[in-house]
Amino acid sequence: MGDAPSMADSLPSINFGFDDLRDRMARFTEKFDSFIAKGRKQVLEERNNFRINVAELQEEQRLKKKDIENIAQKSSSHAQAVEKEAAETAEMHAAIASIAQQRDARAKHRDRIRNEIAAVRKQIAQRVAAQKQYAQELDAQAQSNGPELDFWQSYLGMRIEGAGVDDRLKFLFTRVDEKNWEREACFELDMQKRDYRVMNVKPRIEADEVERCVERLNESRDLGSFLKSMRALLGAAMK
Repeated sequence: MGDAPSMADSLPSINFGFDDLRDRMARFTEKFDSFIAKGRKQVLEERNNFRINVAELQEEQRLKKKDIENIAQKSSSHAQAVEKEAAETAEMHAAIASIAQQRDARAKHRDRIRNEIAAVRKQIAQRVAAQKQYAQELDAQAQSNGPELDFWQSYLGMRIEGAGVDDRLKFLFTRVDEKNWEREACFELDMQKRDYRVMNVKPRIEADEVERCVERLNESRDLGSFLKSMRALLGAAMK
């Protein structure tokens, strides 16, 4: 009985393919581990690349920020330079305007001085012409009055003296007072201006009468008639 086959031996043998499955699982596990390793390596590489890119971007950003700061500083310096140049330009324009005003003022002052000089020269020329004419009149009068003055001095007791002032003569008369021929009468004739004046009359004569004599003298320049009229007034005043 011991050699009798068992029921298990009598069952048909069945091949489940465990070895093949094991090999397939081993190959899958190997491929999966390889995939995981490759994925991990790729992730690490991508992470490293990302970090490198981030670092490069940060460095680039830092450089750009620095460039921006430099540009801003240069822009500020340029703005200050432009502002300074504008201020200097405005100051220069103001200086030019001031110089132009001074030049115009000096030109006006120069023109005014020229006009004044021309006016003064004209006045001087007019005065010189008037003085020449006056000198000619005096010469003509002296020539016409010379003989008559000699007669007055010789026969009527008149003499002429200086009055101590330029262009002023003193006329003294004697033989005017019938009672005392040595008694003197006198007056001064001021010839500084074209119109003569009589002053310091002794004895005193009414001013209106003297003024009429002087007016006739200034109109006619007839010194002889004037002396006759004054001598007559002085004689009347001594009576």
